Amino acid sequence: MDWKNEGGQALPLALGGSVALIAAALALVAIAGAVTGKGRAQRAADLAAISAARSMRDDLPRLLSPPRMPDGAPNPRHLAKVAYLGRAQAAALLVGRANGVSAEHLRVSFPDGDSFAPVQVRAVVLADVDVGRRPSRTEASAVAEAAAPSSGFGGSSRMASGGGYSGPLVVRQGEGMRPDVAASFDRMAAAAAAAGIALVVNSGFRSDAEQAALFAAHPDPRWVAPPGQSLHRCATELDLGPETAYGWLASNASRFGFVQRYSWESWHYGFDAGPPPCSAAGNAVGATASPAAGRGPDGALAGSGGLPSFVPNEFRASLLRAATHWNVSAALLAAQLMAESNFDPYAGSPAGAQGIAQFMPSTAAAYGLRNPYDPEEAIDAQAHLMSDLLRQFGSPQLALAAYNAGPTPVEACDCIPAYPETQAYVTRILGLLGGAGALVVPTFEVRLVA
Repeated sequence: MDWKNEGGQALPLALGGSVALIAAALALVAIAGAVTGKGRAQRAADLAAISAARSMRDDLPRLLSPPRMPDGAPNPRHLAKVAYLGRAQAAALLVGRANGVSAEHLRVSFPDGDSFAPVQVRAVVLADVDVGRRPSRTEASAVAEAAAPSSGFGGSSRMASGGGYSGPLVVRQGEGMRPDVAASFDRMAAAAAAAGIALVVNSGFRSDAEQAALFAAHPDPRWVAPPGQSLHRCATELDLGPETAYGWLASNASRFGFVQRYSWESWHYGFDAGPPPCSAAGNAVGATASPAAGRGPDGALAGSGGLPSFVPNEFRASLLRAATHWNVSAALLAAQLMAESNFDPYAGSPAGAQGIAQFMPSTAAAYGLRNPYDPEEAIDAQAHLMSDLLRQFGSPQLALAAYNAGPTPVEACDCIPAYPETQAYVTRILGLLGGAGALVVPTFEVRLVA
């Protein structure tokens, strides 16, 4: 055997193998660079979309606030839709530049831009990446939205027991209260927030057993009522704070049906605009359509409370009648009609929903709605349905979600189902109510959805 010739033949093979390895390594480097480039582009798209959605979340109350003040003067707080979208786009472009993406390589659009309150934004980043020696164009996109929290914001309900009230409790800030009390508290808290005061509920419904434990810890009837004697057992009493709110409450609480029960307790307010505490009528507030339930000095607090300025004059009387009849917030019904049909009595949807309140034929039949295109009849049926859903789910956003998606998916998760249409629907209505000062709304979440 000629070992010299063998070695000569092996050398080209070794060199060839090295070249192949180098080529493979270069290919891997190119691929890694392309992957890294795409990753950077995707990160830039995500951050741009999130930044724009945050802008929309923060500006939504201004977009939905009335364009004019009660005296007809322009409302300085109101933000026009074009400015609202422009600010969101500017926020996305600013974040894009911070991540090395120029304005010409970042496209910002709004998938629900035709709605009266857009809450979604899409950011698309166009980037060049090197694959070997050849540049290649890649595209990364992200969709973010500002949306109401999917679960109830302190609005869950349960049945009271062990006290002088045996009806449903609506929970606010962890404390239970009668449904009409909660509806009135929401409006009072919204008014306080507009004045720069955040009301805190320190105590609501207390069972006799809870009262007994409290009295045992503080056995002084001047400050703690003995078991069976406290009006907190009636679910009409609220201990409110902070101390900085006492002056505002003393001047304004009566407008919402609350009275300071005892002169020496600046924090204790009771609701006296509805059925008396610990009464049969009080137990039935959440289960009947009492025209008197929730009526207060400034109108029926839980029913015919003040209507937002965006409600057309021809529908105001119908809304007030239905709200009072079914003990539902008139502002809630009005915001819902705005989102459903923009107050168009002849509206229709591809899915078959009909009329101003967008009833499906089966639901209309179940609620005795013979003509969904008759606004008076449809609004009354809408209020009847919302009354049932509010009683079932205990919070405005879950009731709205059930109106849009049906009760079954809401029941299944005790949340707003993960349907983009339903989540945007609830967000817009809550935003409208917050902008009108008719409801304390939760802080909306910003999240990537695509």
